[in-house]
Amino acid sequence: MSAPRRAVALVALLGALFVLGGAGPVSAHSAVRETTPGEGTVLKSAPKRVTMTFTESVGITDDSLRVLSPENRRVNAGDTEHASGRSDSVRVPLDDGLADGTYTVAWRVVSADSHPISGAFTFSIGKPSETTASVSAEPAVDPASGALYDIARYGAYAAVALLIGAATFVLVCRPDSAEPLRGLVRAGWWVLVASTAALLLIRGPYERGTGPSTLLDPELIENTLTSRPGWALLARLALLAGAAVFLVRLGRGAAAETESPEKERVRPKPVVLVVGGLLAVGLAGTWAAAEHASAGIQVPLAMTSSVLHLLAMAVWLGGLAALLTTLHRSEALLPAASVARFSRLAFASVAVLVLTGVYQSWRGLGSWDAVFDTSYGRILVAKVCAVVLLLAAAGFSRRWTGRLTEAEEPLRVPVLETVGVRAGGGADSGPGEGGSIGDAGESTSAAAGDGSDEKPGNESEPTSVPGARRGALRRSVLAEVVVGVVVLVITTVLTGTQPGRAEIETAAAEETAAAGQRTASTTLIPFDVGTPGGHGKVQIVLEPGRVGENTVEAVVIGPDGGIATVPEIRLSFTLASQKIGPIDAGLTNKGGYWGTSSLNLPIPGTWTMKVTVRTSDIDQVSETRRVKILR
Repeated sequence: MSAPRRAVALVALLGALFVLGGAGPVSAHSAVRETTPGEGTVLKSAPKRVTMTFTESVGITDDSLRVLSPENRRVNAGDTEHASGRSDSVRVPLDDGLADGTYTVAWRVVSADSHPISGAFTFSIGKPSETTASVSAEPAVDPASGALYDIARYGAYAAVALLIGAATFVLVCRPDSAEPLRGLVRAGWWVLVASTAALLLIRGPYERGTGPSTLLDPELIENTLTSRPGWALLARLALLAGAAVFLVRLGRGAAAETESPEKERVRPKPVVLVVGGLLAVGLAGTWAAAEHASAGIQVPLAMTSSVLHLLAMAVWLGGLAALLTTLHRSEALLPAASVARFSRLAFASVAVLVLTGVYQSWRGLGSWDAVFDTSYGRILVAKVCAVVLLLAAAGFSRRWTGRLTEAEEPLRVPVLETVGVRAGGGADSGPGEGGSIGDAGESTSAAAGDGSDEKPGNESEPTSVPGARRGALRRSVLAEVVVGVVVLVITTVLTGTQPGRAEIETAAAEETAAAGQRTASTTLIPFDVGTPGGHGKVQIVLEPGRVGENTVEAVVIGPDGGIATVPEIRLSFTLASQKIGPIDAGLTNKGGYWGTSSLNLPIPGTWTMKVTVRTSDIDQVSETRRVKILR
């Protein structure tokens, strides 16, 4: 396998690990804060509309809210729209004259960080009823479409790292020959173009929860092209077209320069660096504008941090791929000055990664309580531990390669030390949000120095890495990259996890909403005592279905579907896991139904509800059902 192919395979492996690390269900940032009517509430009269408020702004379609009658008939009187210009609140008008019964609201929106979320809830008018409209338990994203979206998304991350990192290595580190790195740059460009085009097609099915068979659906493609993520993807393709022109002109200039082998490789013109830098910033901005940084608090600062974080990751990871490719070329010696330049470049990348990572971690957590009380915080702690192990591995690598250099002619620059530290410290990088808190900057600064061992004016002298030392350097860098993959996998999981700040805010909002609204649990239980006409259903309404005092109403529905009278209904509740019960509800005949307003259930949990229906002096039957009691 050629050197460029080895580097491409390395980045492809990282991309595959990104996908594997993030293959679990995405926990998006946005969550339901409040619904009107409230979930499970029983209204005296029909509402005019249904309104939902989320913790962040959400994107909607005309049918983002679907309200279904007990007979599973749609009762929307218009399209879904944002409420009063608020991007975090959506509503839909309802038909007039809605009949009594239980209605189901099925909703599907796109969170501000580009992830689709969905769910359903119910409310009742007059009295709860049996309904044929089922509450969907389907995932927000079709598994096949989600897998394709992940492959394209993380392929784009790997490709942008290869494109920006390899190009930066050529322009800044200035190896004797850029020929072995052209394949890396071309591979990065083509993979990024292909993955971006794929994302444009997959985005529609991903948002709507449909399968890959709808990839070419014109309506879905149109919706994607008119959405913020779609605009970002189109901007990325336009920037890649500009990058192609830039790289072609750069390649011609490099070819003209190498026509005179005796000519010293010159520093790139400032205009080349400026244009290349603007293209790189623009590409990184297409991620920040469409994903996590565009939602939540301090959006302008967060987007700036996200751009810098992604650029630093690309320079580090793509630069390592370029360095490995150059080291694998046995026919050419690697100038020590080039390695020293990459050392300083890697140190700058690590410094940016640490600073932006600390900020993004603070933004994601919000408080010390979120460190161990949320999934995001616990994964972040695991990442910090992995980074510490990575730095330890880098230190061991530096000591080992240091012993090698003692037996050979020393270089004029601390090559092995600085590159070892940069590769290790840079592992704090990763796509999007998910930077970690660590002391990588402090750990690397001592080894990095200021490049003083590289004497001014000596960049063109033929000092290079000898074969044995080059092999040691190659193995050292490769080993640290492998260890860094572990950190990158954890980072990928972190980017797909709801930030601790959002998780705590959502829990608090749900608790507040629950405290201000009453809910009801409705259970319909068939029974048959085995005698002619001795069968039917008993409907039990438990309100609010929470810890403390509850009201119970039990109605018997006869074989003809009408209300039936029976001599007695007994109801009891047992929580076997806590050895509580049976607690007798103490139902009494209320004239047409049996009920009580003084059932006290002491703790939350899934209780066993046992109902006994007596249809005559000698005929009775008992049935059990499980019912969840909330806090």
